[in-house]
Formats: sequence, C-alpha cells, structure tokens
Amino acid sequence: MLVLFETPAGFALFKVLDEGKLDKVEDLWKEFTTSDSARKVVELKAFNKFENTSDALSAATLIIDSKPSKGLRKFLQKHCEGETLAVADSKLGNAIKEKLKIDCLHNSAVMELMRGLRNQLTELITGLGAQDLGPMSLGLSHSLSRYKLKFSPEKVDTMIIQAIGLLDDLDKELNTYAMRVREWYGWHFPELTKIITDNIQYAKVVKMMGNRANAVNLDFSEILSDEEIETQLKEAAVISMGTEVSDLDLSNIRELCDQVLALSEYRTQLYDYLKSRMNTIAPNLTALVGELVGARLIAHGGSLLNLAKQPGSTIQILGAEKALFRALKTKHSTPKYGLIYHASLIGKASQKHKGKISRSLAAKTALAIRYDALGDGEDNSIGTESRLKLETRLQVLENRELGKSAGSTKGKPKIEVYEKDRKKGAGALTTPAKTYNPAADLVLAEETPKKSELASKKRKHHEVKTEPSAEPADEAIQEDGDQEDRKKKKKKSKESEEAPAVEGDGEKKKKKKSKEAEDEPAVAAASEGEKKKKKKKKSDADGEDVVMQTEESGKKDKKKKKKKHADDE
Repeated sequence: MLVLFETPAGFALFKVLDEGKLDKVEDLWKEFTTSDSARKVVELKAFNKFENTSDALSAATLIIDSKPSKGLRKFLQKHCEGETLAVADSKLGNAIKEKLKIDCLHNSAVMELMRGLRNQLTELITGLGAQDLGPMSLGLSHSLSRYKLKFSPEKVDTMIIQAIGLLDDLDKELNTYAMRVREWYGWHFPELTKIITDNIQYAKVVKMMGNRANAVNLDFSEILSDEEIETQLKEAAVISMGTEVSDLDLSNIRELCDQVLALSEYRTQLYDYLKSRMNTIAPNLTALVGELVGARLIAHGGSLLNLAKQPGSTIQILGAEKALFRALKTKHSTPKYGLIYHASLIGKASQKHKGKISRSLAAKTALAIRYDALGDGEDNSIGTESRLKLETRLQVLENRELGKSAGSTKGKPKIEVYEKDRKKGAGALTTPAKTYNPAADLVLAEETPKKSELASKKRKHHEVKTEPSAEPADEAIQEDGDQEDRKKKKKKSKESEEAPAVEGDGEKKKKKKSKEAEDEPAVAAASEGEKKKKKKKKSDADGEDVVMQTEESGKKDKKKKKKKHADDE
C-alpha cells in the first residue's frame, strides 16, 4: 500500500511497511512521535520535484479542484502499478481511479497517517530541510491566492468598491462645506444666497469678490454665464442688509472656498477614474444602468462575482432590504425597486410603469453582470442591445395603441361607447329624432260631475287591463254602477231607521207632558221651582236630539268624502 502526499516542493510516495498498525487508529499517532519510530511504519519510495513556481502553482490549483496534473499522472503510472493508493481527498481518488485505473483508499486511518507524515516530513524526505520548506510553502500560498482572483489586475473590482465609497463621502463633505460657506458669508451678503443657487459658483464668486463693495467693479462673466444674474448681484450688493466683516474674516472665508473648490475638482477626477474602471470591468452593466448605479450594485453585492450569483429578483430590490423585511413583517406589499431605481430608464417611466420597467431592467442587468463577470468578451454589445429593447418596451407602455405590440406584449383594444342610433363612421342617426306628442298628456278635470268619475275609472281599468277588447271595460263600468246603487240603498235604510227612533222620543215626551197635566190638580201645592227644573230637563233633551242629529250628519259627510277619495284613486 502506497501513500500520496503533496508538499510545496513536489509529490511524495510513501510505502506502508506495517499495514496492521493502520487498524489501530487511536494509537497510530504514537508511531510518529519520533523519526525512528516513523521510519518503522513508512518509508519514502519516490519523490517528484516541481521544476519551478509556475509548475507548482498549476499542480496545486488542479489538486484544489480534485484533478490530477499531467506530471502527477505520469508519476503515478510509473510507480503505482498493482498497488493500492491512499489519498487525502476522496474526489481526487475517484479521478485517479477513472483515468489511471488505480485503486484508491480514503478513510480515517489514512487521514491519521497523513497527520503523522506531516509531523515528520523533513525527517522522512532526505534533502528537504525545514529552512527550505517554509519559504516554499509561503511563496506557493501567495501565488495561489493571486491566482484565485481569476481576474487580471485590470479587472479587479475592489478599486470600484473603494472609489464609489469615496465618491459618496466626498459628496457629503462637499455639501457640508458649501453650506458652511453660505451660512458664514451670509452674514455679510445674505442676498447672494438666493441669487446664486449652485454651490461651486457661489464659492467662486465669494473668493473673487471678497467684500460686497467690490462687486460693482468686478466682471463675473467667466463664472456666471447669465448677464441678468450678474446685474442682480451688483444691484443687491449696493443695497445689501448684511453686516460689515473684517479682512481677517474674509480671508478665512476665502480659504474655506478654496477647500470647496479643491474637493470639487478631486471629485470630478475621481468620477472620471470610476467611469473608466466601470467601462473596463463591467461594460455591459455600465451600458444598462450607468456608472454610478452599477458601481453601487457591485459595492452592495461585495464583488462582481458575488453579484453574478444573484437572481434578477434580488438585484431588483438590492439596497431596499430594510423596507423588504418591514413589509414581510407587517404583511404589506414588498418594495419594487432598490438601488436600481436611480437608473435613467426607470426615471423616464411614469409612476404606474416604474414597477414593470424595474423588473425587466433587473432581469437584463442580471444577464449583463454574468457576462461581464464570467465571459471572455470585453465589449458592451449585450448591454446596448438590452437597453434598446427596454427603451422600445417603455415606449409601447407609454404610448399603447390599438393593434400595436412589442414582443409578447400586445396592445389592448380601444373601447368605444355603443350608440344604437348612430351609424359606423358617420355622424347621422339611423332613426329620426323623436317629436313631442301633446295628445299623450293627461289633464285632470274637476271631480263634481259623475261623468268625470266614470271617465277616470275607465282610464284606470284600461291601464290595469291591457286587453284590446272593449267588453271587459263595459262590464267593469256596470259593476261600479251597481256597487254605487247598493251603497245608496244602505244609506237610505239607515236614515229610515234613525227617523222612527226620533219620533219615538217625541211621543215619550208628549206622554210625560199629559201625565204632568193630570198630576197638576193633585199636586197643587208644588212650588214653582219644580216647574223650572222640568223645563230645564226638556231643554236638555232637545239639546241631546240636536247633538245626535249633528253627529249623524257628520258621519254621512265623512263617508261621502271617503267614497270620493276611493273613486279618485
């Protein structure tokens, strides 16, 4: 059984002298405490030395990817015929078995054996000292770490991350310094703040003018392109409400203006550097979203390679993580865009189309980033083509018409108002305009005659019954007349009953009077007061009769009114 061991100087093959000791894994490390005991377990069979650093680097990179190099394959074919090979990497063992047909072994005993070999490596390999092995391993590790970048020095995206971070810091500092200049010089010339809005122009004017009294004799045409602003400045300087300041104060203000102008110049220089770096490292991403947005996406993702591993949905909301998790926590709608919102394509879109354009732009941006990170080409053809497609899609969304389409997106048909009386494509009506018919009006007449009542009843029956025959209408009129006759007979019978009742009351009164006349001779001693009482009783009875008659007449009037109301209805 042979053991393959990789060193910075080359590949070593050790032969296991006592394979029985491999069964005791727990006690195997004791065999490598000293070099003499280690030589009893293994011995060096062959050693394949690297010719130079590049050879060592190529072999090491292939070993990391679990692939045997060309020199290693030749070395194993020469020394491993009919032997079992113990390896530290199971994937490397599978690759060797497939290509070289050599049985490979990888288990815990082999790993413990590798640990012992590493401990006594300088003693087991003759001619390899510790003083030589250290520099070899250090140089190989440095070369390997450089190779792992997989980019040329021109394609290192770390410079972009640092440049965009510095650019954002410069913007903040520049804004702070410019506001300080405005506030400081505003005590001397407050009107200048409203006249000149640009911070850089303001700093240049303050540096050139100094005291506001000098504004009349100076020419600001090199700084201010508009002559009207220059005349306003000179007029305001004459009538300014600011306080007077000393020359020492003005010199300090001018030094601050120098700092603002220096920062502005450095920012311009840094932006040009960032633009050139972005066009070199990510040309397609730059063509799609611009230099600043692309650099911020790379900085937020960590690197261009990490950003290439992200899907389009992640790139779309990159930079809006806080809003995303807040929306998921509160169960509200998630954000539609993050850093990509500042791209020019989304800025051109209207508010209702920003979500669609951001989704499409994120999908195209993901493809462009992958091509820039993993592709061999250095042109921006993919980014330019994707941008043209997105611009046409945006135009279709903004100006969608009937029959127009772009790709798979079809325009919705135009909906017209339906008018049944209007011809297609003409302004004339298919049917004539309706005229007013005065004969269809209904005039309400007085209700005193019975004919008007009968006529209203006929109209009602005509409205209720839509049959064309006139016989049902005549029958309805006759039935109404019979009902009225019956009601009249009932009224007469009631009146006749009430009349005998009144006559009976009169007869009773007469009998009372005759009895009183007969009783007068017998009751001669009755006082005149009793007669007066009787007379009062008579008058009360007469009053009751009158009240009864008035009540009966009132009831009759009410019944008549009810009948008239029912007939009208």
